[in-house]
Amino acid sequence: MNIIFQERKIVSRLLAVFLSALLIVPMLTSCGGGSKSSAPPVDDTVTGRNVNYPNAPNQPQAKKGLSTGQKVAILAGAAALYYLYNQHKNAKGTGAQGQYYLSKNGRVYYRDEQGRAHWVTPPPEGIRVPESQAQQYRDFQGYNRRPTGRDLTDISAQPAPAL
Repeated sequence: MNIIFQERKIVSRLLAVFLSALLIVPMLTSCGGGSKSSAPPVDDTVTGRNVNYPNAPNQPQAKKGLSTGQKVAILAGAAALYYLYNQHKNAKGTGAQGQYYLSKNGRVYYRDEQGRAHWVTPPPEGIRVPESQAQQYRDFQGYNRRPTGRDLTDISAQPAPAL
């Protein structure tokens, strides 16, 4: 009887070790694993920081006070992002002044010299655009600081270049 008890004890321990190993295998295989895509990683460390947009020659300066000579619209949010995307989508080069891309998730980004993606954040004060140019953005969220409207997720994205 003592021999049977010892055999069951050894079998139970071996079974416990085997089952424990089976439980650990999924955890070990889920950790690690390399990148599935060949695209370089996205540098999202600048979240919340605005890209410095110097006053471009095509961006008019609003006159102080009331004026009937110049009408401007303020583009913020999605409207500002789409405006910036349209201004830079055919630009040559890399970096903040180079070509901008529209991602599948409705965000705008550019690539630096190393090929890393940087998300574009519109300036918090908005972008002043002549009203005649801004009319194409009137349906988007942020047109004249309006909180409602379309976002960029339903815009067909231009494919990013292969690296």
